[in-house]
Amino acid sequence: MKVYQTSDIRNIGLIGGAKSGKTTLAEDLLFDGGVINRRGSVDDKNTVSDYRQIELERQNSISSTVMYTEANGKKINIIDTPGMDDFIGEVVSTLKVVDSAVMVVNAQNGVEVGTEVTGRWAEKNNTPIVLAMNHLEHENSNFDDTVEKLKNSFGAGVTVMQYPVSTGAGFNAVIDLLKMKMYKFSDDGKTEISDIPDDQKEKAEEMHASLIEDLASSDEGLMEKFFENGSLTEDEITAGLKDGIKTRNVFPVLCINAKQNWGTKRLLEFICNNTPAPNEVAPVKTSKGDDLPCDPAGPVAAFMFKTVIESHLGEVTFYKLYSGEITEGIDLMNSRTQNKERITQIYTFAGKNREKLDKIVAGDIGAFIKLKDTNTNDTLSNKDIKIDPIDFPEPKFRVAIKAKNQADDEKLGLALNEIHQTDPTVVSGYSKELKQLILQGQGELHLNIVKWHLQNIEKIEVDYLTPKIQYRETITKTSQATYQHKKQSGGSGQFGEVHMIIEPYQEDMPEPKTFKLKQTQRKSSVTPLSVSKGDSEVTVNVRGKEEIELEWGGKLVFYNCIVGGAIDARFLPAIQKGLMERMEDGPLTGSYARDIRVMVYDGKMHSVDSNEISFKIAGKTAFSMAFKEAGPKIMEPIYDLEVIVPEDKMGGVMTDLQSRRAIIMGMEGGTIKARVPLAEMNRYSTALSSLTSGRATYSIKFAEYAAVPPDVQEKLLKAHEEEQKEDE
Repeated sequence: MKVYQTSDIRNIGLIGGAKSGKTTLAEDLLFDGGVINRRGSVDDKNTVSDYRQIELERQNSISSTVMYTEANGKKINIIDTPGMDDFIGEVVSTLKVVDSAVMVVNAQNGVEVGTEVTGRWAEKNNTPIVLAMNHLEHENSNFDDTVEKLKNSFGAGVTVMQYPVSTGAGFNAVIDLLKMKMYKFSDDGKTEISDIPDDQKEKAEEMHASLIEDLASSDEGLMEKFFENGSLTEDEITAGLKDGIKTRNVFPVLCINAKQNWGTKRLLEFICNNTPAPNEVAPVKTSKGDDLPCDPAGPVAAFMFKTVIESHLGEVTFYKLYSGEITEGIDLMNSRTQNKERITQIYTFAGKNREKLDKIVAGDIGAFIKLKDTNTNDTLSNKDIKIDPIDFPEPKFRVAIKAKNQADDEKLGLALNEIHQTDPTVVSGYSKELKQLILQGQGELHLNIVKWHLQNIEKIEVDYLTPKIQYRETITKTSQATYQHKKQSGGSGQFGEVHMIIEPYQEDMPEPKTFKLKQTQRKSSVTPLSVSKGDSEVTVNVRGKEEIELEWGGKLVFYNCIVGGAIDARFLPAIQKGLMERMEDGPLTGSYARDIRVMVYDGKMHSVDSNEISFKIAGKTAFSMAFKEAGPKIMEPIYDLEVIVPEDKMGGVMTDLQSRRAIIMGMEGGTIKARVPLAEMNRYSTALSSLTSGRATYSIKFAEYAAVPPDVQEKLLKAHEEEQKEDE
C-alpha cells in the first residue's frame, strides 16, 4: 500500500444500535474500495469485521474491528463497533481516535437506545456525525418519521441530503439533493444516475432549498450571503457542508440498503469529500494541557487505543499517530514506563488480515505486533509527550467469580488481567473485606462473554456467585467504656486497663472537652458487665491527636487524654492497634467501621505484667463495648443511577425502582435519575432489559454511604449472627 499523506486520510467509526447494519455496511465499504473482491454476510459468518469465534456463534459484534478501504485517492480507516450497550467501551475507545462517525440508523425502529447512547458519547468527544439510514427496503420503515425523531435527538442540524423515492418493498431509488440527481439501484449491484423525474421535481426543489437554508443557518457568513443573493453557489454549499459537519452544526442524512450494497458508493464518496481529515479537527490535548497539532513534521506521538490477542500473531496494539512519522527501526519511549520500544514492523489491518507498511504519517491508524510493555492508553513518543487517556465508563454490573478447581486460581488471575488488557471495561480484583474475587463489567451479557472466554479459550471452569455488599459500620451518639484485661498463668502475667470515650466524627467539629454520659465498666476479663444508672461528667485534656485516613473511607481520630502517667505513652500505639483491628472487623457485622473519634482518658498498668498485647486487647475490647452502646448503625453504599428508557416504558421502570428502595431525583425526557442502594442492584441489567424489551440502558456511579433502614439493619444483624454460628 502506498503512503497516504495526512490530508488524504479519513478516520471514521461505524456506530449505532444493535442490528442496524454496521458490519454489513463495513463489508460494502471494503468491497467498494477494492480491499475485498467478494462481500461476506453476517448470516454466512464470513464478514471481515466479525471473525472471532464468539461473534460467529452469536452473529453479533462483540469487539470493535479496525479496517481500511481506499477511494478517490484517499485512505479511509474504518472501525466497526458493537451496537449492544454491554460493549460500550469499544465505542468509547473508537470515538477517542476517529475524526468523524457514521451512525447507522434502522429506519424500521427509528431512534433506538443504542442511537441515543452512542450519540451522547459522540457529543462528549465532539465527534462529527453522518447519519446513514438503513433498512429502507423493509415494509415497516418510515423515512419521514425517523428524520423527525433524529431531529428531536440531535437537533435542527439534522439535514436531509437524500430521500427515498419510496420505502418498503418498492425501495430502489433515492433523490440526491446535493447533486440534484436520482440514483436508481438494480439487483446486480449497478447504479443508474439520471435526472430527477417530473413527479419528484417539485418535492426535490423544495427540499434542496430547505437544505441550502439549513446550511446557511449553520454559519453566519453563509447566512449573510444567502440573504444577499437568495441562494448559495455550489462552492459555498460544499464549503458550508464540510464546515457544518466538522463543527457538528450539520448532521447529514443519506440513504442506504447495506444488505444489497445500494447507496454505499455514494456514501463513501460523501465521506471522502465532506468529512474532515485528521489535521482539520481540533488538535488532541496532552496530559500537560497543551495542543498537539496533527503535523507529519512534528514530534512522534502514537496513542494506543486498542489491544487484541490473536492466536496466530500474539499481542496486536492499535494506535493513532497524532503527530510525526514512523518508520521501521525507530526507537520510541513509553511515557508511562519511560522504557524504549524498538519499532520493527508497521502494519495496517482489515479484520484479521494485515498489510505491511514502510512508513506511516500523522493522522493515520496502524498496528504494532508484540510490543514489550505497552498497553491501551499508553503513548509512544520521541519526546516527553503523553496524550490524555480514554475515559472509559464506570462498571455497572458485578459478580463474585471463583475457579471450580482451586488449582486454577493463579491461572484465573492471569487470564482476567489479560482480558482487562484487551477490554479495560472488565475490572477484577480480590476484596480483602468481602473475601471474594469481584468481577465487574457493563452488564450481564458482558460478563457472560468473559465467562465464555475463560471456559472456551483459557479452559478454566468458573462459577459466578452473588457478590457481597461493602457495608460500613459507624455510631450515632457518644458512649464510654472501661475494660480491664487481666491474665495470670504462671510466670509473667498480662494486665492493662483502658478507659475511653467514643463519639461520631464529623468534619470541623470542636476539640473534645467535657462529656455527660452513662458509664459502662468491666472490671476484669472474667467478671460480668455492670452499667451504672446515673449520668457522669467526664472532662478530658487533649495531650496528643492523630487523624487516620482509613483505606476504606472515613476517618479514625485518636486522642491521647492521659494525665498523671496512668498509662505509659509507650502503650498508646498498642491501644490504637487494637482499635484498628476492631475497625477492620466491625462489632456489628464484621464490616469496616468509620468516622469515629476515640478519647483514651484514663487507665491502669502494672509495673511487671503490663505489656503491649495487654493494652491492645484492652483497647480493642473497650472499643467494642463502647461501640455497641453508641447507637451503632450499618451504612450501605448508595449509587447515582441514570436510566435512559423509552417513554412508553417509564412506568414499569419507575415501579421497579421504587421496589428497590430507590429515591427518584428527577425525570427529563426519556431519562430517569435516582439514588439506589447497591444491595438492590443485583441483576438490574437483566431486569431492565426484560422490562423494556432491551430498549433501555443505564449507568451508575458511587455517591455516598447512608444508614440502612431499621428493618434492613435487623435482617443484616440476624444474617451475620447465623453466619457466625455456622462458622463455629
